[in-house]
Amino acid sequence: MQIVAAVFVENFEMREAPGPSTRIDMTGVMFSQAAPQPVPLTLSPHLVALIFCPEGQSGSGVFEVVFRRGLTEESEQVARNVSPFTVEPGKFTYRLVKGELDFEEYGQIFAHCRVDKGSYTIVPFTLLPPAD
Repeated sequence: MQIVAAVFVENFEMREAPGPSTRIDMTGVMFSQAAPQPVPLTLSPHLVALIFCPEGQSGSGVFEVVFRRGLTEESEQVARNVSPFTVEPGKFTYRLVKGELDFEEYGQIFAHCRVDKGSYTIVPFTLLPPAD
């Protein structure tokens, strides 16, 4: 299985389309956010990942997200989420993860996402100072 896309979003909705086919409406896709108040603070951004399972695979997997303060696996871990899932081979599924991220200062946290023990897809999230 593979991650097709992973992004932080404000809103995520599924709807049916003719076919039958499914549409995913994502709004407020973001990689940064102005802090609602000065640090320290905790934010809970929503990360959505789209995962594809090729034909001939089992369709069972584990989605893992490790939020880190850096790009490497040795970087400080801030939070972690692990969730098993199933998907019909030849189809897509999604995983929605709400991280509880503590910020002591403005800067970046990276969501390290993977299926089973595969390679990480890294998604940055930057906390900016409050807007004036």
